[in-house]
Amino acid sequence: MSNYIVTGAAGFIGSSLASELIQNGHTVVTIDNLSTGYETNIPDGVEFILGDCGDEEAIKKIPKRNYDAIFHIAGQSSGEISFDNPVYDITTNTVSTLLLLDFALQHDCNRFIYAGTMSVYGVQPEKPVDEDVHCCPSSFYGVGKLASEHYLSIYQSYGIETTSLRLFNVYGPGQNLENLRQGMVSIYLAQIFKNGFVEMKGSVDRYRDFIYIDDVVKSFMNCLVYEDSKNEIINIATGKKTKVGELVDLCFQLCEKKPDLRISGATSGDLHGIFADINKMKEILNVSKTLSLELGLERMIKWMRAIS
Repeated sequence: MSNYIVTGAAGFIGSSLASELIQNGHTVVTIDNLSTGYETNIPDGVEFILGDCGDEEAIKKIPKRNYDAIFHIAGQSSGEISFDNPVYDITTNTVSTLLLLDFALQHDCNRFIYAGTMSVYGVQPEKPVDEDVHCCPSSFYGVGKLASEHYLSIYQSYGIETTSLRLFNVYGPGQNLENLRQGMVSIYLAQIFKNGFVEMKGSVDRYRDFIYIDDVVKSFMNCLVYEDSKNEIINIATGKKTKVGELVDLCFQLCEKKPDLRISGATSGDLHGIFADINKMKEILNVSKTLSLELGLERMIKWMRAIS
């Protein structure tokens, strides 16, 4: 049995990861401000601390134990929302990372696994993006997450072994269906369920790389297994390019609804398109097979029907 900190376990990805760790017999402490997550999402057996990871006083509430690793999942994860309050964005995403890295250093926790993002890349050519390309983020969110990765690199010199998993478009059961400014798949499915139509910001020709939540959790878990993941940055995606229009069509089809798409305006800091080179994910984390978009959407729609 090992002891872990998973920040943001009231949210989508954090709760899924915490649940997997608990099921494997480990102990988990989480800190979450419940800004976008719900306390009911926190798995049974997880020790919950109410607080913001960007608040030094909240970090002091974390029990002083021997932790085997910190998974920093919490934060504001929307490029669009980051334009509303850039100061809050950098506090919750970047200051939080620095505070937790310092906590790890002060309490002899030498493993730190970070939820990075594709948003650090910014505008890139229409080809699979690998981890070594020049990053030029186009949102406050992307800038803050890239800064966090630089802090990870500095703390490596202090003996903290870090990994940043650059997550692409994660979706699946447990995603927040109330927040219509975060999570492309959840936004479109929530609109179809509630309104029977999709109101889209931006072009149908935009493209993304959609990855199912179970594959993301497996990637985080495998960071604990494979030594070569230490001090690495790794894309977490499928390597498949999907146009947003194709995604919407598939959502309508699987929901057995007549397509009704309404396009209006655009989103601040939005990218036209991005998809990943996943060679490092395959080679280092041994995640070579990922769930297809159609099967993933079927599972998510089944979950949505069960809770509606």
